[in-house]
Amino acid sequence: MEKQSLLQFLANAQRNFIHFIRISIFIVMAWIGGLKALPYEADGIVPFVANSPFMSFFYKHPAPEYQSYKNPEGKTVQKNIDWHISNGTYLFSYGLGTVIVLIGILTFAGIWSAKLGLIGGLLTFGMSLVTLSFLITTPEVYVPNLGGDFVTPHYGFPYLSGAGRLVLKDIIMLAAGLMVASDAAQRLVKPFSNS
Repeated sequence: MEKQSLLQFLANAQRNFIHFIRISIFIVMAWIGGLKALPYEADGIVPFVANSPFMSFFYKHPAPEYQSYKNPEGKTVQKNIDWHISNGTYLFSYGLGTVIVLIGILTFAGIWSAKLGLIGGLLTFGMSLVTLSFLITTPEVYVPNLGGDFVTPHYGFPYLSGAGRLVLKDIIMLAAGLMVASDAAQRLVKPFSNS
């Protein structure tokens, strides 16, 4: 393919790429939202929710009590599960998962419905803002001080842990939500601008 035809293809395919963003958001939301029905995923979000000023009220036990009841991925410890049941961990995760899947569906529906797509895009943006706030509220997003090298310490800000790297990626979802919302808004105002 010649350079000019590649540029022409890319220039003409923007709407298709925006639809691809919608599909991508749907895949991420449906997959991650669906996993919220499983105990290991519900356990995994506890540090984020427990430390969040926007979400901690959903749990019965205050942070950092959860640190004594962490289930390693793939392992089940009954006393930890009992604590999570009493905390409301699983019930909250089911609700959150449902909301996340619905946001994904609304965003995906934006391929056909500008109104639903606008709502989905704005909700994706809002959800990403909340998720990114975990970089401020959740201690586990940074590498802990485990007695590393005194001269060049590699802990705390800006050294992201695995959880922190996962959260930081939501800045892409933030931008994607705005992109699809903007596209939907353009489609909604277009009939009015032609009259």
